[in-house]
Amino acid sequence: MERRFACTVCGKCCYGWLPLSISDALSHAHRFPLAVLWGTVRQGAKAFDLTEKLGIRLDKKTALRITPIAYLPPSFQCPALGEDMRCTIHEEKPVRCRTMPFSADREMSDQADLLIPRSGWLCNTQPDAPVVYRDGNILDATDFNRERQVLQDQATTIQSYAAFLLKSAPSLKAQLDKQAKRPAGGQIVLKILPLLRKVADIDLAYFAARQALVLKDILARLPETPEFNEYRKNYVDGLEEMDRMLISAKGTI
Repeated sequence: MERRFACTVCGKCCYGWLPLSISDALSHAHRFPLAVLWGTVRQGAKAFDLTEKLGIRLDKKTALRITPIAYLPPSFQCPALGEDMRCTIHEEKPVRCRTMPFSADREMSDQADLLIPRSGWLCNTQPDAPVVYRDGNILDATDFNRERQVLQDQATTIQSYAAFLLKSAPSLKAQLDKQAKRPAGGQIVLKILPLLRKVADIDLAYFAARQALVLKDILARLPETPEFNEYRKNYVDGLEEMDRMLISAKGTI
């Protein structure tokens, strides 16, 4: 079995949540509103073993995929998307974008459905498009392998953060248990600073200063309609967290 695919630069995939590596989250703190996504993967799913390896196991039946994300509403385009629908930060864009349409948080043998364009996307999968996937293998896996290596390298940090948070916030376990019971699994969005506190040698005050500007900007642009209430609450909470970080940093000078 083989699949054909070519990007037509329609820009349709450049909207809403974008998974990031920790390194990319730090590098783009001045560009994206950031959060951490905790997603449940049930035992028996194709991605269960890899999710446990790159994330953490919640219990016998559930693994957790834990990912920093650019936390944008689905109707908001990536701030790096140009008017011509091309990426304006091509040379420095996140590893997740470079690997598209493939994803390194799934096994290479489990990529075929990612090559089926979503409704409204204009990806070329016709006979004139190049073959990119055959018999469970990505024909040019350079970006896929790079992203997988990044995920493996940060797994220890992710696991340390997750273990700490599950121990210090018992209500989180209850929320995840509830999400795990959903047929397709569930997701929880959390603040990013607790994760970054597990990263060595970073200047959290510098990060907070850059992130606070992004959060203020997107709050100013967020429509006053109910569909954005959850985003508004999380942005306000995130901004308060950044402000506390900056006040704390000033107190240490």
